[in-house]
Amino acid sequence: MGIRVFIYDDHHNRRDSLKALIGLNDELVFAGDAANCDKVLQDMEQFYPDVVLMDINMPGVDGLEGLRLIKTKHPEIQVLMQTAFDDSNKIFTSIKSGASGYILKSDSPQRILQAIEEVYRGGAVMNPFIAQKVLEYFRPRQAKSLLSPKEDEVLALLAEGLSYKMIAERLGVSYSTINTHTKHIYEKLHISSLGEAIAYYYKNIK
Repeated sequence: MGIRVFIYDDHHNRRDSLKALIGLNDELVFAGDAANCDKVLQDMEQFYPDVVLMDINMPGVDGLEGLRLIKTKHPEIQVLMQTAFDDSNKIFTSIKSGASGYILKSDSPQRILQAIEEVYRGGAVMNPFIAQKVLEYFRPRQAKSLLSPKEDEVLALLAEGLSYKMIAERLGVSYSTINTHTKHIYEKLHISSLGEAIAYYYKNIK
């Protein structure tokens, strides 16, 4: 018994291509397909796939909502998102909603087959270009959510090796102002030393 794969895609030709691709692999079994997620829970209960290849942009009930419904009712089913676009917000939403992986439609047939097998075995799959986008998405958000622009600027200068006095002169403010900014940085980042502050900067912001 092979890995049962269900395909959601609003393009008929794309569904046929994926069906043919799955048919060429002895490890996989085509379970069914649909043009959108209007009947996603019925599809899951009727065909009970191991892995769902989920297009994101579809008319009616789209792939993000389909993913949410599947993971709510059938968390054991692995969902591999696929799209023609590298939309960071949709990537983030997919990951938060329990997607097992995220591939681009432009990925090679071999990569798509490999991704299906990887998520079935419990792996997390991400196209390298998408992975880079995810890193870019998280880094600035984390920094901005914790520190004010001025604190971020002070931390960057501390990381360059400047003293409080030098930073005060660079920014045209008093020594005590820099001292206050630094205290706030320590409090917000839950750290207690300059070394920890610099380490945080290079790990999360730089």
